[in-house]
Order: sequence, then structure tokens, then C-alpha cells
Amino acid sequence: MCRSTNGDAMMRPLIIKNAKNMNPDTGLETSEPQFDEIPSDMDARSLLHQLQVHQLELEMQGEELRLARELADAATTHYAELYDFAPIAYFTLTRDGAIGQTNLAGAAILGKERSKLKGQRFISFVDTKDRRAFSVFLETIFSDGNREVMELSMSNFRGEQRYLHLEGVGDVTGLNCRMAATDITQRHEAEEALLKASALQNAIFNSANFASIATDENGVIQIFNVGAERMLGYTAFEVMNKVTPAGISNQKEVIARAESLSLEFGTPIAPGFEALAFKASRGIEDIYELTYIRRDGSPLPAAVSVTALFDAHESIIGYLLIVTDNTSRKQIEQQRKEFENSLKEKNIELELAKAVAEKANLAKSEFLSSMSHELRTPLNAVLGFAQLMASDIPPPSARQMLSIEQILQAGWYLLRLINEILDLAIIEAGKVTISQEAMSLSQVLKDSWAMVAPQADKCGITMTFPCLDVPLWIHGDQIRIKQVMINLLSNAIKYNRNGGTVSMECAMSLDNQVRISIKDSGIGLAPEQLAQLFQPFNRLGQENGSKEGTGIGLVVTKQLVELMGGTIGVESSVGIGSLFWVEFSAADAPEPEADGPDQYGQHEATKHIPASRHTLLYVEDNPANLLLVEQLVARRMDLTLLTATEGNQGFQLARSHQPDVILLDINLPGISGLDVLKLLHEDPQTAHIPVMALSANAMPRDLEKGLEAGFLRYLTKPIKAMEFMDALDAAFHIAAKNDFPPRLEPAPQIARQQ
Repeated sequence: MCRSTNGDAMMRPLIIKNAKNMNPDTGLETSEPQFDEIPSDMDARSLLHQLQVHQLELEMQGEELRLARELADAATTHYAELYDFAPIAYFTLTRDGAIGQTNLAGAAILGKERSKLKGQRFISFVDTKDRRAFSVFLETIFSDGNREVMELSMSNFRGEQRYLHLEGVGDVTGLNCRMAATDITQRHEAEEALLKASALQNAIFNSANFASIATDENGVIQIFNVGAERMLGYTAFEVMNKVTPAGISNQKEVIARAESLSLEFGTPIAPGFEALAFKASRGIEDIYELTYIRRDGSPLPAAVSVTALFDAHESIIGYLLIVTDNTSRKQIEQQRKEFENSLKEKNIELELAKAVAEKANLAKSEFLSSMSHELRTPLNAVLGFAQLMASDIPPPSARQMLSIEQILQAGWYLLRLINEILDLAIIEAGKVTISQEAMSLSQVLKDSWAMVAPQADKCGITMTFPCLDVPLWIHGDQIRIKQVMINLLSNAIKYNRNGGTVSMECAMSLDNQVRISIKDSGIGLAPEQLAQLFQPFNRLGQENGSKEGTGIGLVVTKQLVELMGGTIGVESSVGIGSLFWVEFSAADAPEPEADGPDQYGQHEATKHIPASRHTLLYVEDNPANLLLVEQLVARRMDLTLLTATEGNQGFQLARSHQPDVILLDINLPGISGLDVLKLLHEDPQTAHIPVMALSANAMPRDLEKGLEAGFLRYLTKPIKAMEFMDALDAAFHIAAKNDFPPRLEPAPQIARQQ
């Protein structure tokens, strides 16, 4: 460059000098060119070269400056990361204890985001009991600037209890302090647990629940706790360093266990005591049962746990014995043994009693069955022949007829008493069999009315039966439900006034029950009589009255109703009358059976039997019963009667004569009626013949057994003439159709004669 002082363009040479300067930002030394006038003879090219050299130097210095700044930024970032993600909590607090900064660990301890912790006073998190100490902690840090430490308890924003170890130091400004906090909650809880365990251990060790005895390697007692003192009666002063455990235990029992305990006995240390050295080889706990002798001489059953104690060189230095009072357990064991022995004896007695009871029940059942048979057999003759006489041609005279009616009335009443007594005995013995089936209530009422209508007519009683708009079906045993209804209706008639009324109503209840009510206009019952109503043989003051009865009809009725899952009740007022009601579960109508028999096993076509003759074989050993059936059959011109008095004879007659129907008694000489039935079914020549039973064995189990065996019908004695003839007609009809194969399932039964 040329500079002109007088306006002339005069060229003057320049000299460039490097000046050293300090950069205030980086602290580095830099050089900058300074220009002075150079001699005029300096070549311009030399000046250009110097400028290029200085340019390169500046570029190098700029790169160094950039690298230095990157390092500084990286260091700052690294420091921030170390601060934020450190496992120890860091806080910056002002002089008044307000939180300025905190890292993530600090925020986690306090349970709040860092942005929401700023400005919060740290002391607000400290538990009340430690706030005074924390205030002193801060004052000390700011006053002398030294590092201070303390431990405190605090609660965070989440309500969690924490224990912290704090280290604090002031910064150079004196305005803030930095504090590191370590969570020592787990350590504190462990220390607390250790203290509690230690206290518990001391309490247990000094308790009287068990004895702790420690010995040296020679078996001499070194520790004798309070439990041992109370349990054995010795003081620790009396036994420590003087007595071995063997000295206060039963010597015989210790010797008996010497092999298992590996014990060796030495010389006596005190009168009555023997030195005992334990030489256990395993060093693990063994438990034995010993008997210790207390100071007062009384025995103490004990369970003893023995553990060998070793030093660092695995040498035995002693033994620990834990002695537990075994008295209660021994007593319990003794009581248990006594109880087990007593229980065995009771079981033996119970088995004997059960066998006796079963034998008695069997004997009772056999007696009832035999009694039923023995009573019904003569009644069959009495009532049977009386019926024949009443229907004889020419008819008996009026005087004779009056006598016959008295015989029939007394006979049927006697039969009813027999049935009631037997029913009560069977129910009380638990032998009654109840079936559950759906039945039409209308049919039950119709059949019951037919049975009691003659009794009502005789007494001038007006009976009203309901007309059911909607058919009702009930669950129960058909025979037993009829028995219940007949008993209730008979009582309503019997204890009514002459010309009185009996009405029946049926209704469906809300709980799917059908209630049947029977109301009479009789004399009624007082409250004290109602309380005794269902007591056996209690006639409620009617013992000397004109009405017949035993006082067990209602008892049987109530038990039968309850056996069928029903309920029975009564309401009554003296002089007005009584209302008895029973409830049974409602049932759905069963599916109709195509071409099936009705409840008596009769087909509608049986009402008209063809006029051709039929052959009836009757097997019976009782002459009176044979004669009765002979006379009944003799009145039928279409019947031919064959008779046999013995089972095998009857079977042979059946093979040779091929009767249409066989009538078979059960109790026969030689082989029974059941055995005869089996022979008939097994023989192809007789298997097709319908067989009916006619027996005085009228117990329910007898009927069930007979029907299961394959009888078409099971008729009971005494015979009712008309019902007997109807049953024969039904059997002849089946025989004519030839549709009677041997049965594998029970056939419908006919009700026992009442």
C-alpha cells in the first residue's frame, strides 16, 4: 500500500511485525500482525507470503479453541449425568433449608417430581422427633463449613417411612450447602428386628417354659437358666460347675439310653450324683425322652434336645441341653391310650349291641310276619264263610242276617286293628317301604269315597267332595295316601254327630304343595286334647265311649304322611268341629300308557269275560281256605277248580292239566310257594300260565318280595269276595290273550285288604 502526504501517489514500503496478545476467553496466547512502514525496497511478494503464514496460524488456533469448547461441554454433560443418575440422593439447600436442586435419587426418596420439590423446606419431611437435631445439623454446616453427618427418620409425600444417613458441607459462597442422603431403611429395620430377636431370645432363655442347660466338654453344668431352676427346683448356684445332667436325671433311663446318647460315666462329684461326659459324634441335635428327678424327689418326664458345641478347630467344647416339660404330653398320651382302649371296648359293645339289635329286629320282623299270618288265616275263614252265608241262595232269614252282619262287622274291625298295630310296629322298626310316584288326586279321592261311603250312610253323614276344575297330581305312595285319606275320613265320620257333615277341599299353595282339607261338624277338641292328639294309644277320653278304636290310627297317619315328605296339621274348636289337613308335593301328569292296565291291573275288557269255561288251579294246605275258595268258585258256572295241598303236587298238576290261572299260597309244606313259582317259570310247559299269590303273609316286604319274584298279583287274606272275583277275571282275560311271559320286573300290586 502507498500513502501520499502531499496528494502525490508516492509508494512507501511497509514492515509487518507480530504482536503477542492473551485471549481473555480461552487464556491462550495469540499473535496479530502490526503494520509499520517498511523500507521502500521491500518486495510486495514477501509481504504476501507473511500474510498467508499468519492466516494459517489463525486457523490452527481456531480449531484448538473449538476442541477445547467440545471437551468443556462433554465434561459439563458428564457431570450432570453423574449428578442426576447417582444412586445416592443429592440436595442443594439454602441457608433457610429450602431445596434448590436435587437429583433423581433425591426426588425418589421424597416421593415427588424434582420440579415440585424446588422451594420446599427439607425439614418439613423430617419426623417431629428428629427436627431439632436436623436444625442443629444445618446451623453447624453453615457456621463452620465442615462436613457433618447425622441419621434421621422422615416421611415422604407418599406417606412412606424412611430412615436416612445425611452428609452435608457448605459451598465457597456460604449461601448454600450440599447434602448427600443414603436410604438406610432396610438396615434400620434389620437392626430393630435384631434387637427384638435378642430381647425375645433373652426372654425365652430366662422363661420357665423350658430349661436351658449348657455344659463343658466334661458334662459339668455351666449355664442353668431360670426355666431350669423353676422346672427342676435347683438354683443355678447349687448346680453350676458342680453337677452333671445325669445327676438330676433318672439313672436307669439314662443308662438305658447310653448307647444312643454315647454317654460315659465317671466318678461321682457329689453324693448321689455321677459325672457324665457326653461324647457325641455327629454334632447335630438329638432329641430323647428322659425322666429327671426334681429337688423334692418327684419325677419330671422331659424331652431333651442335645447339641454338641465346637470351637474353631472343630473340637467339642461343650453341650447344649434344651429340656421341655413332657408331663402334659405324657398325660395326654395316657388319656389317649385310655380313650382308645375305652373306645375299643365301646366299639366291641356297640358291635355286640348292634348284632343283638339286628337279631331283635329280625326276630321282631319275623314275629310280626308270623303274627300277621296267624291272625289273618282264621279271619279269612271267619270273614270268607260269613260273606258266603250273606250271599247264599236262598238268602238267610232276617235274624240270621243280623247275626252274619255282626260277624262281618266284628271281623273287619278286628282286621283293621291288626293292620294298624302291624303298621305302627313296622314304621317304628324302620321297615316300612315307601314308593314315590305321580298320581291323580281325583282318582285318590274317588277311591277313598267309595271305601267310606257305606260308613257315612249308616251314620247319616252328608259328605261333600270337591269338583276339581284343573286336574291335580301329587307325589307319594298310592296305597299309603289312600290309607291316609281313609283314616282321616273315617275319623271325621266316627266322631261326628248324627246327621252331621264332612266336607273336603283341595287347593294349590304357592310353594308347589297340594293341600287337602277335611272338615267335620263333630264334637271338636280342646287345646289340651290337641296337644296329645298324636300320642299312641291315647283316645283323648273316648276310652269308655261307644266309639271303637285303639288310638293309633292318627299316629300311623302322621308317620306315613311324613315318610312321604308331606305335612299334617289340625285345627279344632269344642262344639264346632275339627279340620284336618295334609300337604303333599305337586307332580306333573305322567305320560299315558298305551293299552296298559289301570291301578288294579284290570283292562276295561275284563268287565265282560267270555262264557267259555276256565280252569283254576289252587295250591293251599289249609282245609278251611280250600273250602272257602271251592264254595266261591262253585258259584261261577264258567270255572273249574283243581286243588293241591303241597307244592310239588301243584307243579305236577300244572304240567299235566295246563290250567288257565294258578292261585298259589306262600307257606306250603315241602317247598314254598316262591319255589313253586320258580319251577313254573323255568318249565316251558307252564311258563305262560299267569300265577297269583293268595297268602296271609301281608307285611309290605312280603308283598314286595312276591311281586319281585314274578306273581301277576299278590292277594292277601282275608278275602273280600267281590274283589277276589274281579282279580280272577282280570287274570283269565290275560290268560286268554296269552300275554303273560315270566316277569322280570315287579307287577302292579293290589292293596292289602283293610
